[in-house]
Amino acid sequence: MVEFELCAASAEDVETLAGIRAQAMRPDLERLGRYDDRRVRQRLRDAFVPAHTWTVRVSGALLGCVALRPEGDGYWLEHFYLAPALHGRGVGSAVLRGLLARCDAENAAVRLNVLVGSPAARLYARHGFTVESSDAVDVFMVRVPSRDAASAAAAVPAVTVPAAG
Repeated sequence: MVEFELCAASAEDVETLAGIRAQAMRPDLERLGRYDDRRVRQRLRDAFVPAHTWTVRVSGALLGCVALRPEGDGYWLEHFYLAPALHGRGVGSAVLRGLLARCDAENAAVRLNVLVGSPAARLYARHGFTVESSDAVDVFMVRVPSRDAASAAAAVPAVTVPAAG
């Protein structure tokens, strides 16, 4: 697996992350006939909240991001994008394990949405997410921690996730 570091995001990261989002989402959006380079970048700019976001860095290079936005008694996992060069190399699973361990310790549910047909849905399913609903474009998933999720999470080596914000 590639060695990486999670770092607190800053407002200055937004343009690089918008580019990574465009690269990461392009194949799925093109498959759905919905790719628009300007729009895919602007959606990240409009929703980017550095206080809830971490960057993924490899050898200091900014190659991805993930956000965990509090909502009610749980979180929304958002803006989880890795540069295509990192896909399939274990980084996404390691990042996800670390975030989910944090949520399990809080006994917090995690929700997300993923594009219909996206390979990312398999990643989320492997980590305990189940489908809540779907439409023609999005699949909405949830992961509810089990009663002993915190102890189970403690047994899995997790990425240290710095507190956001």
